[in-house]
Amino acid sequence: MKSVGIREFRDKASQYLASKEAIAIKRHGKITGFYIPVSESDEKEIQAALMRLSQTIETALAQSGWDEEKLSQALDLSQPE
Repeated sequence: MKSVGIREFRDKASQYLASKEAIAIKRHGKITGFYIPVSESDEKEIQAALMRLSQTIETALAQSGWDEEKLSQALDLSQPE
């Protein structure tokens, strides 16, 4: 996965949005978000995938006893292991 600064992402947004590569977006050296392109799939397919992701996260939170903040910290790729 490519990693770019927020300014670079802004300046080259049209290139990145046309790409099929997922991009980690950093601000001050820390990942603040991701751009994950989707193909021109059916809108229902995309919504179903997002619903499955949401349900998976809810299940993980319930089973782990973590809250969203703890899960966010665990998934923070900018922190050393």
